[in-house]
Amino acid sequence: MTALIVLGLMWLAITGMPIFAVILAAALLGFHATDVDLAVLTIELYRLTNTPLLIALPFFTLAGYLLAEGNTSHRLVRVSQAVIGWLPSGLAIIAFITCALFTAFTGASGVTIVALGALLYPALRQVGYQEHFSLGLVTSSGSLGLLLAPSLPLILYGIVAQQMELGTPFTIKQLFLAGLLPAAVMIGLLSAWSLWVNRGAAIPIQPFSASELRLALWEARWELPLPLLILFGIYGGFFALTETATVTLLYVLLVQLFAYREVRLSQLPDIIRKAMTMVGGILLILGVSLAFTNLLIDADVPSRFFEFTQQYVDSRLSFLILLNVFLLILGAILDIFSAIIIVVPLILPLAVAFGIDPIHLGIIFLANMQIGYFTPPVGMNLFIASYRFNKPITTLYKASLPFMAVLMLAVLLITYIPWLSLGMAR
Repeated sequence: MTALIVLGLMWLAITGMPIFAVILAAALLGFHATDVDLAVLTIELYRLTNTPLLIALPFFTLAGYLLAEGNTSHRLVRVSQAVIGWLPSGLAIIAFITCALFTAFTGASGVTIVALGALLYPALRQVGYQEHFSLGLVTSSGSLGLLLAPSLPLILYGIVAQQMELGTPFTIKQLFLAGLLPAAVMIGLLSAWSLWVNRGAAIPIQPFSASELRLALWEARWELPLPLLILFGIYGGFFALTETATVTLLYVLLVQLFAYREVRLSQLPDIIRKAMTMVGGILLILGVSLAFTNLLIDADVPSRFFEFTQQYVDSRLSFLILLNVFLLILGAILDIFSAIIIVVPLILPLAVAFGIDPIHLGIIFLANMQIGYFTPPVGMNLFIASYRFNKPITTLYKASLPFMAVLMLAVLLITYIPWLSLGMAR
């Protein structure tokens, strides 16, 4: 009977039933079968509302949506072009950096492809980059910023991991620091590969112009302080994470409404609705997932899973190899927020048992999920790019594979050199 229920829930999930409903049904059935009062679900939801860090999620999300509504992407590209456009393959490097920053603030790789793709893809083609390279670059760069503050997946992983109270305690601030070097490794390797693959191409180099740099900096004068506001606010000890999110949102609101005037007051209700719909979906999944996690813990599933794993995996190295393979597949078939909420409670106890720091696990997790966004055959970015650029999905497969290989090398370095994640965080 239990097997039939599990198979039924899996079938409902595959055929399109909302993920929160599947998790909720599993939790309800599990609690009912073990004679646990179903009021535990409301208790978990209440406990969730008492988590102070959750206040940061809606504020950062709304700030990202406001930035995406304006011409922030154009100004970021212009500044990057003025600063490093004179380098060989300068435009490709600009694309990596700009996409990473934009994704970090908006929290969604699909938004980056839609917002920056229309700007970067024609520019890359115009200066002489091959079509496959340009398509692969824009598709793979859409998720580059997941390891950079104030990435929503990074915050969400921290919240879920902290609720479990396993391993060495950590803060969201430490998690933000942990993502800096791994993100730099990814961007650095992609930039080096772009230089190598385009070494013989007749791509013009934009001469450095001090006047253009001044104009670009002046045009983006209101956005440029944002990263500094977040970094110095948190790491300088001036603001807590929730206070930083509040100040960031207030700053972005003032800039978009009154400085640039790219967002009108009449647009605010619609933008807020879109942003809060996304946040509401995350919170709903998070609430029912915490209840389901408690069910798994009460049923001793993590320890049994660990004992089963130990029969076939006898070392930390083997566990990390299997973890990378599993997360790459997971990233291609499940959105990142659902994956964090559903899978982290299962793998975190295992990782801690094998001596892996929770911060290091978080960076490994998100780095793999980042690649999963454009892993064939069903990576989400592949379909968004196919629709955005009107190209066959098979063309996007071929274009993305070289970038995927480079990022997989970066993931291996991040996985097996813990210092990259922990050197600045611990």
